[in-house]
Amino acid sequence: MSRIASRFARVEPRRRVRDLVLGLLSDLPRKNCWSIAEWAGETSPDGMQHLLGRAKWDADRVRDDVREYVLEHLHDEGAVLVVDETGDVKKGTHTVGVQRQYTGTAGRIENSQVAVYLVYASRRGHAAVDRELYVPRSWTCDPDRCQAAGLGEDIAFATKPELAACMIGRFLDAGHHVGWVAGDEVYGGNPKLRTALEERGVGYVLAVACSHEVTTGAGKFRADALAAKVPKRAWQKLLAGAGAKGHRFYDWAVIDLAEPRSGHHQLLIRRNRTTGKLAYYRCWSPATAPLATLVRIAGSRWRVEETFQAGKGLAGMDEHQVRRFTSWSRWVTLAMLAHAFLTVVRADEHARHPTPDEVIPLTCNEIQRLFTTLVVQPVHDAAHRLGWSAWRRRHQARAQASHYRRQTAKGVALPQGPSGSG
Repeated sequence: MSRIASRFARVEPRRRVRDLVLGLLSDLPRKNCWSIAEWAGETSPDGMQHLLGRAKWDADRVRDDVREYVLEHLHDEGAVLVVDETGDVKKGTHTVGVQRQYTGTAGRIENSQVAVYLVYASRRGHAAVDRELYVPRSWTCDPDRCQAAGLGEDIAFATKPELAACMIGRFLDAGHHVGWVAGDEVYGGNPKLRTALEERGVGYVLAVACSHEVTTGAGKFRADALAAKVPKRAWQKLLAGAGAKGHRFYDWAVIDLAEPRSGHHQLLIRRNRTTGKLAYYRCWSPATAPLATLVRIAGSRWRVEETFQAGKGLAGMDEHQVRRFTSWSRWVTLAMLAHAFLTVVRADEHARHPTPDEVIPLTCNEIQRLFTTLVVQPVHDAAHRLGWSAWRRRHQARAQASHYRRQTAKGVALPQGPSGSG
């Protein structure tokens, strides 16, 4: 917390942001301004809501602090930047960026908010270092709606690959080096993103669809048609990394491509050893990269899913109940910081205290449990709990009365009480 303290001019927001981050690290079943404020000992959620919505501090500068914190503790020369989006299912139409769209979180089209994240994945651990909210055209074409949600007047539509390119550029412009970028088909199928990475000299292994067309010395082919021509002897069994169910072995093949641009262009093909299902990757590197390296980079993409799972499950990244852009960016940035803290502690513990074979190494889940139990478990008396009960009921009464007034103005009949009165 001392690392980000200079981003807050007054002592009150410095103390409150510390309480909010500790609340994100707590074992609260639901994390929002109300539950964290009660947990932190405040008398109402007003202070937490002020911190997220109206207090003067720059979430982008704190985001930069999170990036430097992660790089300082997790850096290694073989690290990979992984880009991916995640969606949070939301109700209503007023939350910034919300519309009916596909989200992998639900596995279908839902009313949701989608953001693109940049994850730094190294041998020591992985954590998000940047984020950008995806603002659909239905929003950017409606200036009044954007203004109501706190988006700037100059907001313009940007695709997810464009948001990814922006974050990668920001990472490199900050003076950091990374050799590789990984991502799924949304990013691999975008030629502008691939060109931007080539111009910055950053290699990539990006997934593409089976219908993706590539050019070889023999002409242009679809990826699946080219895979059908691979001889049996060209396939190699290689490890793509460890997963939740053990080591992930696949069969792999690589084909050199004929591209006019500089560097080494390849199509990487992955075959499931059980089902035979194929997956395809566009690869580029300034110099020839061995197949084992390409496989390692392709396998790194799963780190982003683990980051999303931990960021949401342990740090409440998706539990914000805010509508405006400023509040969203502040909440997710502080959630990124909370998750990065757990990741860094885990990496340091593994480095300083090697685990015996008969014990599972410390996980982020276990570190959060220990940290909450031993360090930040607050105890509040009955008066505090009763005060919050009264505050909630007063707020609910005001909300109910406001709802009834709106319904009356629309000419809707109100529910009748036992005595026949409204």
